[in-house]
Amino acid sequence: MPTDISEVHCHLDELLDSRGMTLSHLSELVDISLPNLSILKNNKAKAIRFTTLTAICKALDCEIGELLTLK
Repeated sequence: MPTDISEVHCHLDELLDSRGMTLSHLSELVDISLPNLSILKNNKAKAIRFTTLTAICKALDCEIGELLTLK
């Protein structure tokens, strides 16, 4: 049974806050546009590329499961 995308929650805001990092700084580090990161942060993304996911996790020194969870 497929998971409804609205059940996936992104914890980007919390991870940025705990690391004292801004979305703008993360955008520069991972070379992803601020609007695209904002969509992800606000749980409006419908998909994420593995390369993007990897870059964000490396920049934030976190695991995928810390960034994305099921509600």
